[in-house]
Amino acid sequence: MSPRALPDFPWDSLAPYKERASLAVGVPGSSGEPGGGIVDLSVGTPVDPTPQVVQEALRAAADAPGYPQTYGTPPLREAVATWFARRRGVPDLDPDGVMPTVGSKELVAWLPTLLGLGEGDIVGFPGVAYPTYDVGARLAGARPQVVDGLAALGPLTTATTPKLLWLNSPSNPTGRVLGIDHLAKVVAWARQHGVVVASDECYAELDWRPDGERDGSSPTTPSILDPRVCGGSHDNLLAVYSLSKQSNLAGYRAAFIAGDVALVRRLLEVRKHAGMIVPWPVQQALTVALGDDVHVAEQKARYAARRATLRAAVEGFGMRVDHSDAGLYLWATRGEDAWATVDAMAARGILVAPGSFYGEAGREHVRIALTATDERIAAAAERLAG
Repeated sequence: MSPRALPDFPWDSLAPYKERASLAVGVPGSSGEPGGGIVDLSVGTPVDPTPQVVQEALRAAADAPGYPQTYGTPPLREAVATWFARRRGVPDLDPDGVMPTVGSKELVAWLPTLLGLGEGDIVGFPGVAYPTYDVGARLAGARPQVVDGLAALGPLTTATTPKLLWLNSPSNPTGRVLGIDHLAKVVAWARQHGVVVASDECYAELDWRPDGERDGSSPTTPSILDPRVCGGSHDNLLAVYSLSKQSNLAGYRAAFIAGDVALVRRLLEVRKHAGMIVPWPVQQALTVALGDDVHVAEQKARYAARRATLRAAVEGFGMRVDHSDAGLYLWATRGEDAWATVDAMAARGILVAPGSFYGEAGREHVRIALTATDERIAAAAERLAG
């Protein structure tokens, strides 16, 4: 198969299970429809309103006749640096090492290409991971490779050393969080071998770990740019972040990349030629959203309540929840093939995603999203208890 040959879009294969869940009858529900209607927990699409403070910023910026800045406005880049200092324990981010992106998935898909990778270059990513890391390597003509542990790479040569290594913490789909020591070891190894590390941290604000499992220096999960991880140098390090999850901005495509100034400027030059620009009104809304912690706390509280309801119901249904320490999903198993679990839940009017979408290692798990209304989460819990 050619490196650029892309896999089928995995969610298309859920169509028959979605139909079955939609037609399920005789299951509890509270929508007034026969069976209560489908509860779709297969995709992490936010359903709550975009915060008013962000909507107002977008409306105020609606008059935008000129071309926006690919690099992002100076106030936006300053806002990102300030947010990293306030929320992520990163006091020394240079605003020149910040650039907005058209959502984070776009950046994940195109980063290998933007870095100039191609035939013979290896792009590493976790064994259970969002499919776009693999897709991005293929789009560049590079070789995708699962890297679940640095020791698994064996003795390195020029040909076998990855040019780009993706980390994803908190993980989608597992919700696993990589600690300071783990991240620091990866950074030390990468610098020894000249590897660029890109860390997808889009769920960082949704940290469910007890306070006792944190060190108190940050309310979020650790960043690759944390000085305890990188020693105060962001060389060859990139952090990717999106406000889709914490601020219900999936429809805005509001995200950014931050870290190594030289790397960000390399990406900037290509993006300027390609016209990959975040619209100016979205840049203004993003700036305001980064400065307002109140709406983030409110949204996290909503997800915490839904998570508690759903987790109790899932475990009552005989499933074990693994990891799930952060993020918008429960990573659950009944010790059987994931598609059997998908089918069992569809019979109860609930649609979930099989773990096999995220790699062979996920074949006995399902990913259950928290992104449904309170009413739909309650309906799912009632059905699982029925």
